[in-house]
Amino acid sequence: MKVLLFNGSLEKKPTSTSYAIIASLRSLLEAKGMETTVFNLAEAAIPFFDTVGLQQVPESAREMTNIFRDADLHIWLTPLYHGSMTGAMKNCLDWIEISSKEKVPYLTNKVVGMVCWAEGGHAMQGINTMEAVAKALRAWVLPYSVPTVRGHLFNADYSITEEYQKKFELLVNLLTDVKFQFADKQH
Repeated sequence: MKVLLFNGSLEKKPTSTSYAIIASLRSLLEAKGMETTVFNLAEAAIPFFDTVGLQQVPESAREMTNIFRDADLHIWLTPLYHGSMTGAMKNCLDWIEISSKEKVPYLTNKVVGMVCWAEGGHAMQGINTMEAVAKALRAWVLPYSVPTVRGHLFNADYSITEEYQKKFELLVNLLTDVKFQFADKQH
């Protein structure tokens, strides 16, 4: 089973919040035998979404869309930016429009879990906007997400606190279990 970890942050430092969360999620997923792919938006060179002025879809957008559509499960993560996901993350998701004419378009029937972090307690706003986009792309959104207060995420040694490690564990367990149940009902 393939799981995509979509890092909507523009952070590039290996000590950043997004990389710490990804390391935790990846470890949990791989312990369950899942094949993981990390899509780091900051490294992807996805151009501004423009299907009108372009005569050809950029290769980076085509590759990204294939990665997203190839994964069985997704976990999207982003810092809260002015009450939403990062604009670059939304732009990236807009490119999935290029699959609209496919037999099974967009992210139809993909199961998506979500993580958002903020300095205060408003991370749920970012999850709400990601959820709206995921549903518009025909994905199933896991009914459990992890809105994160960044100040409570790390121990003094920069490891993830037990509280959030348990939340990430629950997210991974629910995500993988839901997909297996969903797949069983389709056959």
